[in-house]
Amino acid sequence: MSGKVYLVGGGPGDPELLTLKAHRILTQADVVLYDRLVGDQIIALIPDSAEALYVGKAKSKHSLPQEDINKLLCEKAAEGKCVVRLKGGDPFIFGRGGEEIEELVDAGVEFEVIPGVTAAAGCAAYAGIPLTHRDYAQSVRFVTGHLKDGSTDLPWGELVHPAQTLVIYMGLTGLAETAEKLVAHGMNKDMSVAVVEKGTTLSQRVFTSNICEINQVVIDNEVKSPSLLIIGDVVKLQTRLSWFKP
Repeated sequence: MSGKVYLVGGGPGDPELLTLKAHRILTQADVVLYDRLVGDQIIALIPDSAEALYVGKAKSKHSLPQEDINKLLCEKAAEGKCVVRLKGGDPFIFGRGGEEIEELVDAGVEFEVIPGVTAAAGCAAYAGIPLTHRDYAQSVRFVTGHLKDGSTDLPWGELVHPAQTLVIYMGLTGLAETAEKLVAHGMNKDMSVAVVEKGTTLSQRVFTSNICEINQVVIDNEVKSPSLLIIGDVVKLQTRLSWFKP
């Protein structure tokens, strides 16, 4: 009897943001492969009877190569197991979910995707920053500050756009260069920026500044990963709309 793989989004950190379906599947799992950004309270939901395997990744530090993770998912499913691949945020937004699903398709493994609250939505909400607002931003764009080849070579001209909120995942990587490139491509030097550290958790910190000074703010406050950058006029609302008091 063949098993099944569930690609589960664990949300941005607050365990109460885990979806009902994700909670149900997680508590029924035989095997759970979980990432670095999954919170301890969510990991605690893994049944004692389940095999829990840490396969997290940090910059240039992988506990297990992606190829081995893909192989492990297929092997555990072939054993007839209920396999949960547990990821922070949403698995299809900078979570390598697509890459892993491709491998499952090629191997003929049955799978299901359970979306999660992505970091941009969760962190922005808990920081008091609406990503869209009729007076400030009619669109929002998500990019990652850590490309597959390790560079930060983004389409800078496209990222500088009026009435747009720019959200940069893993934004601490190359932050000084990012700010410099955006200004060089026309971004106002006074453009508001927020950095949200460990968003939606009791360790959340939010710092706001402008695009030219945000890197120094990050240095002065020893901001650490995981952190999300939000760039745009909507950040001006943060002080007024802030509600989460960790």
